[in-house]
Amino acid sequence: MCIRDSYKTVFFTLGILQIILGIFMLIPIFVQFFFNEIDSSFFGASIITIIFGTLFFLSNLDHDKKLNLQQAFLLTALSWLSIAIFGSLPLIFSEVNFSFTNAFFESMSGITTTGSTIIPNLEEMPKAILLWRAILQWLGGIGIIVMAITLMPIMNVGGMQLFKISNSDSSEKILPKSKEIALRLIYIYSGLTALCAISYKILGMNTFDSITHSMTTIATGGFSNYNESIGFFNSFSIEISAMIFIILGSLPFIAYIKFLNGNRRIFFSDIQIRTFLKIILISILILSIYLFLDKSSELNFRTVLFNVISILTGTGYVNAQFDNWGGFPLIIFIGLMFIGGCAGSTTCGIKIFRFQILYSFVLNQLKKIIYPKGIFVLKYNQSPVDDKFTASIISFIYMYLVIFFVITALLSLTGLDFITSISGAATSISNVGPGLGSTIGPNGNFSSLPDISKWILSFGMILGRLESVSYTHLRAHETPEHRVCRRRREKKKGGGGGGGGGG
Repeated sequence: MCIRDSYKTVFFTLGILQIILGIFMLIPIFVQFFFNEIDSSFFGASIITIIFGTLFFLSNLDHDKKLNLQQAFLLTALSWLSIAIFGSLPLIFSEVNFSFTNAFFESMSGITTTGSTIIPNLEEMPKAILLWRAILQWLGGIGIIVMAITLMPIMNVGGMQLFKISNSDSSEKILPKSKEIALRLIYIYSGLTALCAISYKILGMNTFDSITHSMTTIATGGFSNYNESIGFFNSFSIEISAMIFIILGSLPFIAYIKFLNGNRRIFFSDIQIRTFLKIILISILILSIYLFLDKSSELNFRTVLFNVISILTGTGYVNAQFDNWGGFPLIIFIGLMFIGGCAGSTTCGIKIFRFQILYSFVLNQLKKIIYPKGIFVLKYNQSPVDDKFTASIISFIYMYLVIFFVITALLSLTGLDFITSISGAATSISNVGPGLGSTIGPNGNFSSLPDISKWILSFGMILGRLESVSYTHLRAHETPEHRVCRRRREKKKGGGGGGGGGG
């Protein structure tokens, strides 16, 4: 008889996450008292979430404090899904009367830091709900960083193993290692959020706006309290501050740890950071030249600068309707959505390092064709990259594009037009926020989409944050015990009935 591994550590950890989420639900209650918007939505949702979390916690106290690779995959998937479900409860219980579909979509968009919204009139929303949306994105941001730095490198997802903290990492030591790193990340993340809030307050935002926008800025999420997003404030100084902190939130957080450990040149020597800044400058230059030469569009360097940084990083703040700039800028913006930011940050997309390695791989293949007897070693950041890493990255990019086209096709089948379908698919899997076109464009929202479209987009958001994890990774790293169990199950399914005839 095959004994399956215990998943108590997974549910124990989920219980802790739900308890933390339930505690954070109590914060908007103070805002309800301050703005005289008292109802039972957040208190009731908090009690339910904490009760479920406590049950998971207490029923799995005897866990072995270890995670193997399969359990780590399960934990990452269930974490995003469970937090999105319980995070939607305050919206469902509120007096705004969110449907479950809309509440789940908004919660998923928040926790994955996507920034797409189904709320048509943000200015009329209760302050507690606006704060909760910001809290979801802030929690999602730190969750993304911790997962990208502690779990994904060990699970060998899409080449993320290049960013292991040390060579001694093993699947049996995921939790002890992650506790130490997570504390440092939380300190850095919280510090940047506080600095951003102070900056916004000094530059003219009121206290509430400065707090909520600082949380969604550092998380590169893009939820705003206004339909016009950052453009509502019409302040270049606020936009400059937003761009600075968006970039700071888009840098690999492992670089901050290395900086604090004494490597003062890490921000200048890291090849991913340098490429990230180059892409920003090149994109701004291309769009500025295009708009300058295009007589039908007016060049505004301020809006070009802000929207390039916002879209590339997946933040989704806007200060202008860039979908009116013509076809070429829209192609640029869709391309930026796919590229995304740096690995190990809260940003979206395929990530810059994967494009760097893919470029080096193609270049090496061309060299081998030209010089058949030559020996060319693929390197990244001066370190050799073996074939396993390269194959993992190519597989990831392939799966990413396949999922994008599948989501586009599914959205088209629900009745959406081509621009809405393709930009909706791009914005969901890349976790960007605004799409293109009149419906889900920069100053639009997703409220008018059919419910089935919202569920498809929600599914795309979670796939984007799971970095398109595929079953092949589990097969590649399953333990001998798992392999024996799987083969016995497969024999029972496929060979049980035909065994007599085949003998």
